Amino acid sequence: MTLRPLFVTQVYEATLATTPGFEDFNADLSDACRMLADEDGAGRAWSKAHAYRGYTSYGSLNDLPNRMPEFAELKKHLDRHALAYAKALNFNLARKPRLDNLWVNILKPGGGHTGHIHPHAFLSGTVYVEVPDGASALKLEDPRLPMMMARPGVVADAPEAEKPFVYLAPSAGTVLMWESWLRHEVPTNQAKSERISISFNYA
Repeated sequence: MTLRPLFVTQVYEATLATTPGFEDFNADLSDACRMLADEDGAGRAWSKAHAYRGYTSYGSLNDLPNRMPEFAELKKHLDRHALAYAKALNFNLARKPRLDNLWVNILKPGGGHTGHIHPHAFLSGTVYVEVPDGASALKLEDPRLPMMMARPGVVADAPEAEKPFVYLAPSAGTVLMWESWLRHEVPTNQAKSERISISFNYA
């Protein structure tokens, strides 16, 4: 018998933690995120209006790499990872992936983010800045799930690739990327302190 793994969903995982000077860079990123949360009144208002428990710049600022050097430096790292991912996916691109948007997420204890996709992009992802003990993992949903109809559940020790949901637990510096059609969510933050991440889209 032969099983052929067809139409595989490839999720990219890397880390910035091995980059020289990472600790200082990550601390600067954390400070920049918290400064935005203090100063971005429009972002706080958007977060409140959309019941986001914490702060996100998603609905207020779309030019962070042009505003602050910490995000400009982050963009350089992400551009390299996005290109490596696109090559690994065998994409036939006319140009390098272009960062379309990048936004800060500061998730308070008890906060989460329901399942969603990222329209109008082809690569999306998150880099993690502060991940306290008990902080949310990233929950990824099998894209076949809506079409499985009467498919039975899987056994508890089924391989990760056969499970309907996969939870990826990041640490500070982790970079996760996926194709933008892949549905994902952030379960409730069970940590006692804030979880800081920066999400992005490439178009």
